[in-house]
Amino acid sequence: MRKTLVLLLILVIAIFAGYKLLHKSSDPEASTKEGPLRISRNSSAFTRSFSEMMGNYYGIKNALVDWDTVEANKASLALQQTAERLPVDKLKADSVIIMTAQNLSSSVSREAMGLRAETSIAEKRKAFNALTDQMYSLIRTVRYDGAPVYHIRCPMALGDSIEGFWLSSTNKIVNPYLGKKHPSYKDKMLGCGEVVDSLDFSK
Repeated sequence: MRKTLVLLLILVIAIFAGYKLLHKSSDPEASTKEGPLRISRNSSAFTRSFSEMMGNYYGIKNALVDWDTVEANKASLALQQTAERLPVDKLKADSVIIMTAQNLSSSVSREAMGLRAETSIAEKRKAFNALTDQMYSLIRTVRYDGAPVYHIRCPMALGDSIEGFWLSSTNKIVNPYLGKKHPSYKDKMLGCGEVVDSLDFSK
């Protein structure tokens, strides 16, 4: 009798467990709801390389603030080289993210090369705007967590009504499109701009 009761109890527990398991797997929210692709914290090798690339990008920005095409060319060459050797294979990421990062880093390299090929500072600034767009996409794709990055807009960067963007390590506005030596404004428009996004994946 006791053995029968024990067997009966085990059978009831097994049926209950099976019901819970089936109920959970048939839950439409649980089976159809998909979250965004996520990656874990990047490897130290990748973060070091990406931080170097960011430093080269900031070098271009600072050179444009100073209206210095020679320094802008040096920094764009350095950026091109670091983008070409960015170790995307060190990303702890989904294969789709790795492929996207490869494509974007190649675009960054091409844009940096194009910036260096431009002869006037006005054309270099246009190229810098295109470069910024690729860098911004790349940062968001790899979820760079080495330091916060601010995405800043100037409504008159490339003309009175043509906006342009840049990235900065701080939220202080130092405009690389109008800079310190503008023929009309001098340095009076150096603070023109607004932060439109902040990226901090270290949180």
